[in-house]
Amino acid sequence: QVRLQTQPKPQPGQAPLYSGTLDCFRKTLVKEGVRGLYRGMAAPIIGVTPMYAVCFFGFGLGKRLQQRTPDDVLTYPQLFAAGMLSGVFTTAIMAPGERIKCLLQIQAATGETKYSGSLDCAKQLYREAGIRGVYKGTVLTLMRDVPASGMYFMTYEWLKNILTPEGKSVRDLSVPRILFAGGLAGIFNWVVAIPPDVLKSRFQTAPPGKYANGFRDVLRELIREEGIASLYKGFTAVMIRAFPANAACFLGFEVAMKFLNWIAPDV
Repeated sequence: QVRLQTQPKPQPGQAPLYSGTLDCFRKTLVKEGVRGLYRGMAAPIIGVTPMYAVCFFGFGLGKRLQQRTPDDVLTYPQLFAAGMLSGVFTTAIMAPGERIKCLLQIQAATGETKYSGSLDCAKQLYREAGIRGVYKGTVLTLMRDVPASGMYFMTYEWLKNILTPEGKSVRDLSVPRILFAGGLAGIFNWVVAIPPDVLKSRFQTAPPGKYANGFRDVLRELIREEGIASLYKGFTAVMIRAFPANAACFLGFEVAMKFLNWIAPDV
């Protein structure tokens, strides 16, 4: 995904580095082996558990802030607002992990070896520019995750309600229906998230000082050189991952909640 989003525009008469998702997959596998497909994933993997914990906590808090009583049923705009709060919460964890992941993946694609791994990358970024260097791209991460998280949770709740048989409780939804609702929510999430994600990847991997005005410079350059369609670079790669990953995520959440309600029903 990152490699597709950040590949440079080819010179006249030259072919692009990657012609599409499958070509990127094939070339990465041939050049770097299976490990290349997971390049830069240590930082996001370390942060994924606390990130999802904070994500669902933020959504729950967003709902409670809008409820007068715990039994109040929220409207879909209210669920969207609660989801947006979740996106604010997760940015603190996501921004540095995304920065490190992007740099390591670009490094592998260019053949340079500036960073030996995630920890070394974080150390060098901090040494070069302090905490601001580690958190470069935070505004764009917020621009991606706040509206996308709103869409994510609102869509999931909407689909659960639609898929619940008449006369049944949404809490008794079957596993296949939870998987379908979660997977589709992930797709809706990324439809909203991809344009700012492309801008974020470009900004986070750019040399210091290249984009003095932040995302506005990135947006202007991208549209001027590659057109509006470039904001959806990596769409296929994201969608291949979005459905199964988010289906599993929401199923895990629902199972965990049922388990917690079983062992501590009054908490």
